[in-house]
Amino acid sequence: MSSRIFQSVIVQMKDASVRPVGVIDPEGIIIASSDLSMIGTNPGKMHTLFDEVDDSTVINAGMTYKMLGAGTVDDYIIFALGEDELARALCIMASIAINEAGIYFEENHDKRAFVKSIITENILPGDIYIRAKELRFAPDITRGVIVIRLESTANLSAVELIQDAFLDRQHDYVISTSDTDIILIKEMPPAGDISYLNQLAEKIQEKITNDFSIKCVIGIGTLSKHLRELADKYKEALISIDVGRVFDSEKVIINYEALGIGRLIYQLPTTLCEMFLSEVFIRNPIEALDQETLFTIDKFFENSLNVSETARKLFVHRNTLVYRLEKIRRITGLDLREFDHAIIFKVALMVKKYLISQESKY
Repeated sequence: MSSRIFQSVIVQMKDASVRPVGVIDPEGIIIASSDLSMIGTNPGKMHTLFDEVDDSTVINAGMTYKMLGAGTVDDYIIFALGEDELARALCIMASIAINEAGIYFEENHDKRAFVKSIITENILPGDIYIRAKELRFAPDITRGVIVIRLESTANLSAVELIQDAFLDRQHDYVISTSDTDIILIKEMPPAGDISYLNQLAEKIQEKITNDFSIKCVIGIGTLSKHLRELADKYKEALISIDVGRVFDSEKVIINYEALGIGRLIYQLPTTLCEMFLSEVFIRNPIEALDQETLFTIDKFFENSLNVSETARKLFVHRNTLVYRLEKIRRITGLDLREFDHAIIFKVALMVKKYLISQESKY
């Protein structure tokens, strides 16, 4: 059991008694105490005190001791100052409280392991309901899945930060699945929707950046209505990060529902994408366009194919922009002032970005 659990229980007991109460580990070291100065000290292995007594509570040199387990050398020992009934009562109460805390900890640990097995698909679909019933885990509650991907290796501090600042420990779960990925499974409030997750993601991103001075990208899947859907929503959050990196690298929070056509392109085979580009750019390949021309095209799309507004944003005369668009038509055969041609060109640019991203993986 974690020493943090021991210390949490002991600190809460401090309000009930001014007497020092604490826990000694199997090696004879005090690992938790209401008197913080005692933590880390070595009063010696007290297990021999219990060798010749039948009671689990013994008195020695002004202290009362109680074995936390079944009475072996591997058990922890609770102590309290004094040899009276109050000291004995404190030891018994601490024992009960720690045991209950341990049961809660183990149950919560089991639930977190259960959730991890679902999102990583390490449990059979038919077993999900059975295991959920065993763990008293509500299966049909709406939950959101958020993946936080750090630019550097994830550490316990980042996980603990999310747990402490954004986690309802009764209903939410934080899971680390790799060196850089942290997954938050969040139970949604009654009126919560995807905007609630977006706001939460903004707070997480800001907190991680401010506290650790590291960048992160956050992907958000659609809402899960049942435990069975968690794995799919987790995949959606991962796809959000991957697609966002290709088509909108400046975004740090990407929602699966807002991926648009980029989501479709990302799932196409590269051979099909290459065939599409060769069919669109019959006259000349897209590489025939220089960077200035590509920049002009981007601005033209940003301004909804409005020639006058684009010329103003580019600080050029309207006729200069018209000349550039004519040049693009001559090279590619596509007139961006025509809506159908503009759509084809926009998709082609996205397909090209996708192919470049795939090439960089190898």
